[in-house]
Amino acid sequence: MFRCFPSVTLCKALAVAAVLAIGGESAAFAQTNASIELHANGKVTAGSIGLPDFPGARTFHGEHEDSTADLGLSFGDFHFRLLVAKHVTSASPQQVLEFYRKPLVRYGDVIECEHGLAVGSPKVAGSGLTCSDTKGHSAHSGGESNDAHELRSGIPRRFRVVGIDSGRADETHFTLLLIELPKESGASDHSR
Repeated sequence: MFRCFPSVTLCKALAVAAVLAIGGESAAFAQTNASIELHANGKVTAGSIGLPDFPGARTFHGEHEDSTADLGLSFGDFHFRLLVAKHVTSASPQQVLEFYRKPLVRYGDVIECEHGLAVGSPKVAGSGLTCSDTKGHSAHSGGESNDAHELRSGIPRRFRVVGIDSGRADETHFTLLLIELPKESGASDHSR
């Protein structure tokens, strides 16, 4: 089982992809002028998300949840992808966030979010990326804690997230994500 963290939007997208993936690891279907491709695997690293490994962190192995996920769904022009890698470290949450700020700059402005709301400045990245989900609603942790603290960088349809589960006192659990959402009709496609 994969527990959703840190965003409700991710949980919804993950649930849709998981329902479609029940048939196996990889599936492809063809219709007249459309094709559906679905993939899912658990071999995701910080590097495949485009971020460095946090020194000394280890992959989180929960009893009832997966530590990594690579889910994708394509149907004609529709494309969705979610890469997830969960880690744990003895470092503080602040040390993890500070470590990832610089590598995230590579993808654009870095915004900091807590409880789905922007913390500090900028509140909105130059690309239009915000702390809310794609519908403009406040996004918050779908995991064990409501205290999800995140850094985000990228564009609204392709961005990276470093999420901290603040509900842990003894060690820091953090999640690295790459999210690619379907392009809205008429939207430009300037991704990094």
